[in-house]
Amino acid sequence: MDETAGALFADSVRPHATSWDLAGEIPAGIVRDLARAGLLACDLPARYGGDASSPLALGRLCAELGGVCTSLRSLVTVQGMVAASVLRWGTEEQRSRWLPALAGGDLLAGFAATEDGAGTELSSVVSTVRREGTALVLDGRKRWVTFGGLADVLLVLARLDGHLATVLVETDRPGVATEPVRGLLGLRAAHVSHVRFDSVRVPQENQLAPAGFGLSHVTATALDHGRYTVAWGCAAMAAACVDHVSAHTAARRQGTVLLRDHQVVRARLGRAVVAASSARELCLRAAASRQHGGPEALMDTVIAKYAAAGAAATVSQDALQLMGAAGCTADSPVERFFRDARITQLIEGAEQVAEVRIGDHALRERAGRTAGDRVTADGPVR
Repeated sequence: MDETAGALFADSVRPHATSWDLAGEIPAGIVRDLARAGLLACDLPARYGGDASSPLALGRLCAELGGVCTSLRSLVTVQGMVAASVLRWGTEEQRSRWLPALAGGDLLAGFAATEDGAGTELSSVVSTVRREGTALVLDGRKRWVTFGGLADVLLVLARLDGHLATVLVETDRPGVATEPVRGLLGLRAAHVSHVRFDSVRVPQENQLAPAGFGLSHVTATALDHGRYTVAWGCAAMAAACVDHVSAHTAARRQGTVLLRDHQVVRARLGRAVVAASSARELCLRAAASRQHGGPEALMDTVIAKYAAAGAAATVSQDALQLMGAAGCTADSPVERFFRDARITQLIEGAEQVAEVRIGDHALRERAGRTAGDRVTADGPVR
């Protein structure tokens, strides 16, 4: 992928981000435009229609898009989540069938896992898949499916023979019904929908990985890919808010005094700069870990997403505080980022879940170091 392509595309759609948010939808043609620009599932191998973009290139793309429109970045995220899952766990026949269509924009994908009683705890899903001859029959209801209203195919987590499994379901099959979700706090243009499956029949070859691998392997791959792209988008949101509020405080006067001349304003700006910069550095560390393929990549990604989502939420809130009414209007990017940022602290693992995971990792690391200690006359050696 030409690394300038993401920046050029982001600049071309920047004037439309507010209208998309107000309308509650991204035009369907944007999917084709992204594909033509080589920006959909760009990290797939070339033989499947991608260009084997590095983790860093993918991250920078999501930063370019996320600094303009979170819903647009979400489109790239969900397409990549499903593509990554098929690439990692699909058969060669499944890869050849699905991946070129995902990379080329012929199919828009969605990831359908969450249910009424299964959000953070996805092992509690109750949607079912049963075998009938050579077909699989799916029943259930999924909630909060990003781009569920536009998706041509959904990767669905459900129970098969008592085990969690994943199945690719085309949305034009009889029995699939979507219900748009309006008035969301954020991601308003991301076509979020609830989806119902009533005796939906798909061929057995649409099952991705054996039953029992649905959560621990396939869903885990999708969420890891999602966290990584969300992290970069959030870091860019924070940076964009710094730019907007810096411009405002540099020009805004209170009487005869520029807003920037107040120490408390400069101090808050300073904290915002540090938060945004720290988030980007953690994203860069995650990119390097993923490029090397080491065991630390998963945790580095969790840390980056947690920190970047927190930075986007904090910095956008501080930007609103400094901008006052000027930041609260419907056409203010900061107002939109403030709403979007709060959603990013929930998706792909809520912040509290991430904190527990990071804490558990720290304890395991400490236990491993302690177990590896050996004592000599000069003291412990590590």
